Amino acid sequence: MPVFRRRHLCSLGAALALTATVPATAAQAATPGAAAALREVMFVGNNWDGTADVIRSSGDFGKIGRINVIPDKDERMAEINADPIKWIYFMAIRNSVGEGHDQFVDDMYSTPDGGSMVVSRPSFADVVSIDLATGDINWRFPVTGYRSDHMAVSPDGKRVAVSASTSNTVHVLDIVTGRELGRFATGDKPHENIFTQDGKYIYNMAIGDVNTQTDAPWLDWTKGDRRITVVDASTYKQVKVIDMRPHLDALGLKDHSDAVRPAVFSPDESKLYFQVSFFNGFFEYDLATDKITRTKTLPKNPATSDDRTTFVNDSRHHGISMSPDGRKLCVAGTMDDYATVVDRATLKEGPLVTASKPYWATVSGDGRSCVVSESGTDQVTAIDFATGKKVVSVPVGDHPQRVRLGHVAAGWTGPSAS
Repeated sequence: MPVFRRRHLCSLGAALALTATVPATAAQAATPGAAAALREVMFVGNNWDGTADVIRSSGDFGKIGRINVIPDKDERMAEINADPIKWIYFMAIRNSVGEGHDQFVDDMYSTPDGGSMVVSRPSFADVVSIDLATGDINWRFPVTGYRSDHMAVSPDGKRVAVSASTSNTVHVLDIVTGRELGRFATGDKPHENIFTQDGKYIYNMAIGDVNTQTDAPWLDWTKGDRRITVVDASTYKQVKVIDMRPHLDALGLKDHSDAVRPAVFSPDESKLYFQVSFFNGFFEYDLATDKITRTKTLPKNPATSDDRTTFVNDSRHHGISMSPDGRKLCVAGTMDDYATVVDRATLKEGPLVTASKPYWATVSGDGRSCVVSESGTDQVTAIDFATGKKVVSVPVGDHPQRVRLGHVAAGWTGPSAS
């Protein structure tokens, strides 16, 4: 058992992603000839910096380069300052989920040719494509409402879905041109998006109002409409809604939130493993039977208060991924300052690896490690799936959050403009 360190939980911008079982990068759709000239990397979004570090996707996870994702900051700020409503929302983001900081990067993916990176920028309420050779912006798409959030890329790498959290909308864009291909309505505060492996469906998780102080279980109804919306990925029409409230109630867990946070499918997509607000653990949900089949409660850090109002954005544990073979889960125990590998068959956790406010969990390029972003100490840490032990930590920028696999050109070390 590691020695726990008490950390102040900063903003979570929160959410979930399918990291191990659904292709994580658009570059995977590149042609064989183009792929030979590409290098697999990991993008680390430094939310408060407005930068993305590019690190090796396995091995020593060493840093390769850095990208400025807000090269148009002066122009965007001029627009915000000239519009009272935009200014109010901008300041609200800074003073609530941002905890005094602007949220400049939430999510990011590379294009199929590895030439550009597409980034959602919450405080600027948009998605931009940045040329990885020059650092220039190729296109910009303002989302509806006043904040952009989590994204997902289609298995073929051609489309990117982005949540517009204040308008309860998901936009689906052409990843190369930025043209909107469609949109669909969601529950309150859409967050994570997941494409199924065959590209036929998109799952969206709406988490409701996570920055209010009405956190007591009896006030849970004030949090809004929290549900999973499943849509046809070609027509963007709703095909199903999954509400976890009755499933939790059936298990006698009426005090548990039904706001689904990070989640990951099993390799055959028969099971969904997901975290919910306030809970130190996760659930297993069977899609065929429409039932929660198992519950896993993970250890609490004795130094962490059980006062729900101290959990920024309502998260206690935030970040979950799965090894490519489907045998191990990796969980970021955000408020409890650890990460751990869990055996999927037995749900027994391994060593609790000390980590400072681990915000996200994904899978390394070689599939051997779970990579978590430690937003409390500005580093990413790799944990071996086989042993559950720490492999290495690498320093990155200010308040790292999302970590995604991607591709850049072979020999790339950063934009020339930098």
